[in-house]
Amino acid sequence: MKALQHSIHWPRGNEAFRLRRIVEAREITLVVLIAAVVAAMSFASPYFLTAANFRAMAIGLAPTAIIAVGMTLLLVSGGFDLSVGSVMALTGTVLALLVVKGLPIALALAATMLVGAVVGATNGILVTRVGVNPLVATLGTLSAARGIALVLTDGFSVSGLPSSFGFVGGTDIAGVPLTVVIMGLIVLVADLALRHTRALRQLYFVGANETAARLSGIPVDRVRISAYVASSLLATLAGMLLASRLMAGTPTAGNALELQVLAAAVIGGASLRGGEGTVLGAFLGVIFVALINNAMTMLAVSIYWQMVVTGLVLTIAVALDMLVRGRSR
Repeated sequence: MKALQHSIHWPRGNEAFRLRRIVEAREITLVVLIAAVVAAMSFASPYFLTAANFRAMAIGLAPTAIIAVGMTLLLVSGGFDLSVGSVMALTGTVLALLVVKGLPIALALAATMLVGAVVGATNGILVTRVGVNPLVATLGTLSAARGIALVLTDGFSVSGLPSSFGFVGGTDIAGVPLTVVIMGLIVLVADLALRHTRALRQLYFVGANETAARLSGIPVDRVRISAYVASSLLATLAGMLLASRLMAGTPTAGNALELQVLAAAVIGGASLRGGEGTVLGAFLGVIFVALINNAMTMLAVSIYWQMVVTGLVLTIAVALDMLVRGRSR
């Protein structure tokens, strides 16, 4: 392991301290930007600083934040997944269909999680064992998953679900929506695990230097496949929560969501080159993107311009990331 740390330039001395400062600075910068947007919008709209607005925003960003956790794990390992939005739509639709057909909710949840795991394992095997580029592999599953969801429903939402199906989506704990509580727990546990557990810290070594990781005995393919499965399972969970909140399975849900998730993760410090990033940073990135979208909605900006802004944010974030990483090297 010491040889691996040396080969990927991850020493314990001053350089590690500087790297930690860079990560922390990115997160601090995001906190400052978020505060600036909140301050500006508090003057621009009287409806921004209201409990109803923040509640709606928190509920809306919960699925995105959950998916961003999985995307961060993949980016740290040197991969990414463009199929997460389609997986969310597919699994939410499958869950609703199974429940409507009379399957007990517990069995429907288990079957839906299995569907998500199969999609993630397929992505991981295509990338690691077959050698397909992650862009091509996950674009393929993006199209396939979305197509299956549309075929199963003929493009219509699945409704007529029992009231018990909406328990999670409609329950509050001390005034906080249960979906938001679940999101917070996932972000907290995943951030701590990525920082402190040996199993997840292997993702950094794999993403920073795959060859050195293999020579050090790390099962690179298994680690990467596990990351793809985790990403898909988190997208599945997001689909379940969304279906419970809407009381419907929506095959068109999550359209272009992968762009928002990628933008949030990169803004939060994850690198497309792998080996860097934190779950906390990605979560702050999700909040920042959600605030921008909310601000444009409050200011009556067309939804089409919101898509333009999201694309520009992603492009600028990736460009700045490449410039900063290139200069540091």
